[in-house]
Amino acid sequence: MLEAQTKSIFINGQWKELEPGKTTPIYNPATLEKLTEVAFGAEQEALEAIMAADQAFPMWSEMTGRKRSRILYKAAQLMLQDADRLGEILTAEQGKPLKEAIGEVKGAASFLLWYAEEASRSYGEWIPSSIPTKRMLVIPKPIGVVAAITPWNFPSSMITRKLAPALAAGCTVVLKPSPETPLSAIEIIKIFEEAGMPPGVVNMVTGDADAIGKAMLTNKAVKLITFTGSTKVGKYLMRESATQLKKVSLELGGHAPLIVFEDADLDKAANLALASKFRNSGQTCICANRLYVHEAVATEFLDKLQEKVEGLKVGSGMEEDTDLGPLISEQACAKVQAHLNDALKKGAKIIAGGNDWTGDLKGYFCSPTVIADVSDDMLVMHEETFGPLFPVQTFQAETEVIQKANNTDYGLAAYIFTENTSRTLRVAEKLDYGIVGVNDVFPATAEAPFGGIKQSGNGKEGGHHGMDEFLEKKFVSIGVER
Repeated sequence: MLEAQTKSIFINGQWKELEPGKTTPIYNPATLEKLTEVAFGAEQEALEAIMAADQAFPMWSEMTGRKRSRILYKAAQLMLQDADRLGEILTAEQGKPLKEAIGEVKGAASFLLWYAEEASRSYGEWIPSSIPTKRMLVIPKPIGVVAAITPWNFPSSMITRKLAPALAAGCTVVLKPSPETPLSAIEIIKIFEEAGMPPGVVNMVTGDADAIGKAMLTNKAVKLITFTGSTKVGKYLMRESATQLKKVSLELGGHAPLIVFEDADLDKAANLALASKFRNSGQTCICANRLYVHEAVATEFLDKLQEKVEGLKVGSGMEEDTDLGPLISEQACAKVQAHLNDALKKGAKIIAGGNDWTGDLKGYFCSPTVIADVSDDMLVMHEETFGPLFPVQTFQAETEVIQKANNTDYGLAAYIFTENTSRTLRVAEKLDYGIVGVNDVFPATAEAPFGGIKQSGNGKEGGHHGMDEFLEKKFVSIGVER
């Protein structure tokens, strides 16, 4: 058991100690063992954090981008230096294999590094005037206090992907991490503290999600809410934010199609399809949810995929050769099983996996499973499973598969495998998704925009586009004498 983290609420540069009993336990999803306890804050703590951020905003926003960048550079260095330990904490609370967790920590540091560089590049604009007595400027200004609500599936990188651009832009932040995975968030706040972040610029409240969220939604000092999570919660935040016309940036659910054309490199496609679907045990918003394979290569491709899936090892993320760790909760496992049962009832057949967990650990494990003979009326084909269940359909024509791929309310990510340049451009343009990977299932990087369309959200994270979310554009019109 880790040392109790009762000081998990950080306000105005100080760790806040709550009254005895105001804590909540954190469990290891692989073993169900209690790891520690964290403070259970509520509305009062959220309001204090918002006030601290509001009071720190003038100082931080008026600081030069170069000065802000030095702190972000330092934080990136500290995170990289401590990546192994931070990865172990992440695996303990979230469950993913340690090699994935360490990779995530390094990815989180890359956002700090990228936005340290971007902090000095918030450019304005000079507009040539059509009126001789006018001069016109557009000046970027930080929006103000930002409320950041982050998920459990990537508890480190989702924090820095939001906080780094907000801080680089000159905003101050109140962070509410996922109640399932607050330990990674605590370590990131400690890194900001060590890097020299001024008091009040970054604040964090763990605890009652409803009460903290309500304070963020109703307090006028909060100008923007950035959220990663379910479409259902995203719609709620957008609806409630409308009363004050707060800006909302949402990265929501996905149901990514992965299309393998007849001219694809099948070995590459099988390897990357496997990597996409079963990364983090399928608990990834951009992981492949539906696999479409051209009928001319379906048998060969599925043979390759079956062999690879049957070779995956499920177990504790702390074991070096583990490929899939546990799911986050019992409810997550139940959803995967419900989708599998529904598909089998409607005629699907199991190609690989499908068996119950038989390991020694007591955690929330699901076997990686591939099913074929899948029809469009099955739950798995239109609901986000968020687990290691991979449905496969075959297709004949390009137009047919594009229509099937686009037949969803989601629009986050899609993937195609082809060696044909014309097809690459043609299909990528026709897919209704914010992100399209071509022979690539890992499109997310710090330097590129990340975000969906339709009911997968709005706004972009990553690249210079990510910092734009936290900036207002002020128009200045100047009359001049001639």
